[in-house]
Amino acid sequence: MSKLYVVPTPIGNLEDITFRAIRILKEVDVILAEDTRTSGKLLKHFDITTSMQSHHMHNEHKTVNTIINRLQGGETFALISDAGTPAISDPGFLLTRACIQNNIDVECLPGATAFVPALVNSGLPNDKFIFEGFLPVKKGRQTRLKFLSEETRTMIFYESPHKLLKTLTNFIEYLGEDRQVSVSRELTKLFEDTQRGTLKEVLVHYTKKPVKGEIVIVVEGRK
Repeated sequence: MSKLYVVPTPIGNLEDITFRAIRILKEVDVILAEDTRTSGKLLKHFDITTSMQSHHMHNEHKTVNTIINRLQGGETFALISDAGTPAISDPGFLLTRACIQNNIDVECLPGATAFVPALVNSGLPNDKFIFEGFLPVKKGRQTRLKFLSEETRTMIFYESPHKLLKTLTNFIEYLGEDRQVSVSRELTKLFEDTQRGTLKEVLVHYTKKPVKGEIVIVVEGRK
């Protein structure tokens, strides 16, 4: 039967892929990959020879209907992103929604995603939290930050290295310099690092030490 499998892939350490994920990637007819070059290295490592097709934020609007037609014809697809769980700040939502609207089975496997270990590592309350992903770059950024200044739950954000200082500065402006924060980078990789403290302390740290790699910011909610 046709089905779309949403398959998480490691965010760094290749040992974090599951046995089931490897089996599914070997059994499906086609793997939809965000970047076929990046995913090609993963597939080669695990001797997965399934054919790949590019599926990313720049072409997903154009390819969804074709994929749906092929799924309705009986093919099975696996959707992967460059790292982590598809549709979590990555392509995947449009295709998943289209499958559901067309009564095509969707099955998401459990697996790697960056914000969970970052949240647990932070030491901040994790019984209630919100995932914000990437903040708006320009339009709507101030409005969103003002809204979040009243949020009482722990907040989780993704950020790129070259915008980290700007984002921490924005947080100080809207949340206050004494708000607790945890910044994790390069999770599961060789140079994994987490810095904890007040927003002011962590900003000073990264002002002195430029940062590289994938970043997750976890911010304490308003008390």
